[in-house]
Amino acid sequence: MRVFLPIFLFAAMSQAQTPPAPPIANIAGRTTTSLNGPWHIIVDPLETGLNAAYYRNRKPKDKRELVEYDFEASETLNVPGDWNTQKEKLLFYEGPIWYEKTFSWAKHEHTRVFAHFGAVNYRARIYCNGELLGEHEGGYTPFDFEVTKLLHDGDNFLMVEASNQRRQEGIPSLQTDWWNYGGLTRDVMLIETPETFIRDYWVQLAKGARDQIDGWIQLDGNHSSEQRVSIEIPEAGIKASAITDGQGRAGFHLPAKLQLWSTKNPKLYDVLISSADDAVHDSIGFRTIETRGSQILLNGEPIFLRGISLHEEAPVRGGRAYSADDAQTLLGWAKELGCNFVRLAHYPHNENEIRLADRMGLLVWSEIPVYWDVAWKDPATLANARAQLRDMIARDHNRAAVILWSLSNETPAKPERLAFLRTLAEDARQFDPTRLITSALNSAENTGPDQQILKDPMGEFLDVLGLNEYYGWYGGRPEDADRQTWTIAYDKPLVVSEFGGGAPYGRHGDAESRWTEEYQASLFVHQLNMVNKIPQLAGLTPWVLMDFRSPRRPLAGIQDYYNRKGLFSNTGQRKQAFFVLQKFYRDMQAHEAPAR
Repeated sequence: MRVFLPIFLFAAMSQAQTPPAPPIANIAGRTTTSLNGPWHIIVDPLETGLNAAYYRNRKPKDKRELVEYDFEASETLNVPGDWNTQKEKLLFYEGPIWYEKTFSWAKHEHTRVFAHFGAVNYRARIYCNGELLGEHEGGYTPFDFEVTKLLHDGDNFLMVEASNQRRQEGIPSLQTDWWNYGGLTRDVMLIETPETFIRDYWVQLAKGARDQIDGWIQLDGNHSSEQRVSIEIPEAGIKASAITDGQGRAGFHLPAKLQLWSTKNPKLYDVLISSADDAVHDSIGFRTIETRGSQILLNGEPIFLRGISLHEEAPVRGGRAYSADDAQTLLGWAKELGCNFVRLAHYPHNENEIRLADRMGLLVWSEIPVYWDVAWKDPATLANARAQLRDMIARDHNRAAVILWSLSNETPAKPERLAFLRTLAEDARQFDPTRLITSALNSAENTGPDQQILKDPMGEFLDVLGLNEYYGWYGGRPEDADRQTWTIAYDKPLVVSEFGGGAPYGRHGDAESRWTEEYQASLFVHQLNMVNKIPQLAGLTPWVLMDFRSPRRPLAGIQDYYNRKGLFSNTGQRKQAFFVLQKFYRDMQAHEAPAR
């Protein structure tokens, strides 16, 4: 079944608009041609490019003809990358920028070609050789459009109008607490496939079972006749086949004796998915994840999630993180901290991070940007959120590391929000019945002196409760946390998904002086003492691994448009609070049962 994303308007258009099909799975396992590198750009704050038809990439026919743009003479930006940190003049820019890339191509018979974009923030119109391919909304999920019939031998060009302009009805909406990095922020490439190819597949353990694989394969192309598809895991001696139905889909259920993926032994198998004309290799781990009362069970055994939250912010160089090196640094810091778990906030992060977590044995919380308040009653806003959730799950549903799909962060407890998020919870369970559902809640209530209760009605629809609280930073003093008691209204696991305080690296003073490393470290000491006494506590992801840019943080000489709650500075120095949390996690590890 094809699921279509909602279309949107930058401005009124008369051209037909084609939304993208679901993203093609496992780009790393395909035949691809990279279009990364310098792209010519034109900054277009008044969006004159539509009327001027920049997408046609015209050249004057003679010396008299007036054409008021020239991509060949224009400046460039590197792709992948955000425009904000590549050019100082664009640091705060919000609006459209046109990107152009010319490339040479040789056509092949019986081959289809797709233009694939890892992410464009936030809205994109895509053109090939002057023809509109379609539009995409959402700054953190992949999409692709078929270009087979538009390509010709020789020079071709792609054109992208990208806009990071915020909108009330967007996901996220107008207000956030991270930098609105614009542009083609992840890889761009051309994918070659057979005429009928494997668009997507699911190969995971059956829900609640450790010796059964459930799965399906979805073909794209000619569905008029039944076709045989197969799955092979040579190392495990598994080979099975099935026949597709009239929609090009085949399901399977088969016994399997597998070494289970875990944080201490992140075993991945080479899996071959094939059809008559196509074959895709993938590295897949197999594990179970479930809850029992207030416990989270990995492969049937209780596990405490020693975690940290992080943004997709590049260490040292700054800007949007996208590369394998960025992922290695960020997740390497998490491992050094003693983590077995990361919360990738507040949007789907790039696939390099997810794939590396699979290899490193780091469990993952993955989230869509339903952040603070959004247009809860707008059907288009809900459709947008549902599409982003669907595509996040579609990209990563074969990754063992991902155990939690998060629906939202710090949303107000009101009826229209509950209906909105309940729909997302139902979607998540339909798309992926094997993983757990969560949200980061922040609507705890005072019930008396030093007493808090979390009874957000959203908790009824979640498997794991997330709790953001900033005692000692946005209210109270760090030492007051020692007296706080918490009641959780649901017999479900609780992950304290945020707490923390800010301090620039190297700013020192006594533990009572705000904005010092000593204050931040003291806050962590008292917070850990408080939350560790919550009976349902199943994990932590304090805020945040590394300082990150935020336009909400202008305090000169201290914040300078950075959120300074990181345990690392944005250039990689460890603050005192890093060592507080590291010791807490190491002491916890010392008392864990050994791996079986």
